Amino acid sequence: MIEIRRVSPDEYETVGDLTVGVYVGGGFVEPDDPYVGRLRDTATRDAQGEVVVAVADGEIVGSLTLAEPMSRLADIAEKDELELRMLAVAPEARRRGVGSALVRHGLDAAYERGDRAVVISTEPAMVDARRIYDRNGFVPVAERNWVPVPGVELTAMVRELV
Repeated sequence: MIEIRRVSPDEYETVGDLTVGVYVGGGFVEPDDPYVGRLRDTATRDAQGEVVVAVADGEIVGSLTLAEPMSRLADIAEKDELELRMLAVAPEARRRGVGSALVRHGLDAAYERGDRAVVISTEPAMVDARRIYDRNGFVPVAERNWVPVPGVELTAMVRELV
């Protein structure tokens, strides 16, 4: 069974390590990239948005950041949208529904807030994450694709709720 809940301050370091491990270990971010600091800084992400964790057998096996539009965390969210950021699932917990449970939590949170859609950005190399988004009804919206830094092209995906 997978429990999804808000991260607690004593878990910030664990979540930061997990997130950095997934992004750097997966080859999505170089170890010396300044973005690594943002991935590691769970306390700031949780203060500016909401970080949730997936817990299985008493261990944190995944995390996700929820960002409201116009917040410092939101890159592409518009009015009445919730943005999902920094999805991370421990390699040993993959293919157990952890990523899908986290994404569904984000969809439920947006629905409860009355949002019209949920948005996320992904890289072409993030094949496992992309499967989760596809299964949960997200569709690419090419006109919202963007380049945060030269050489990194992100695909914007949207899941309409209404």
